[in-house]
Amino acid sequence: MAWDEWEQLKSEAVERQGGGQMQLNRLDDPPPGPDGSSFGDLVVGQQDLAKIGDSAHKLYDRLWKEARVAVPSSDKAASDLTSQGFALGAALQHVSNRWENQLRSLMDACAHINNHLAITKNQTRQDDDYIRRNMSAIATLDAGFDENWAAPGKNNKADN
Repeated sequence: MAWDEWEQLKSEAVERQGGGQMQLNRLDDPPPGPDGSSFGDLVVGQQDLAKIGDSAHKLYDRLWKEARVAVPSSDKAASDLTSQGFALGAALQHVSNRWENQLRSLMDACAHINNHLAITKNQTRQDDDYIRRNMSAIATLDAGFDENWAAPGKNNKADN
């Protein structure tokens, strides 16, 4: 696009708006939240993620050590009761099986939370680094459009 075309498009846009100012399209700023911050701001503290992940890991370990204690003895009691002809043995075995299934589901959830937060922590750090690199690249590019800059050989201060 030639410079003349750009200038013509800008003037046509101003005429369509009926005003003398050009406005870029953008979203309005979100209303401030109760604490004065904007809604929708995602704040991820690495220490907070680490604490939650660590708590999930500790809970997983405790569940394995302490909540499974009843399973072997319940299974043994259910087997003994069943072999002696008591219907209660099958019921106790059912309860024991359900307990173990629910316990495994809870332990899987703890492991999932721990793993997800570890991944989130690393991904957030990578995202922050990526944004920082791109922002610095934009600043470098923007500096190239500085009005004081001239093409090489055209009395550029750096050429002197």
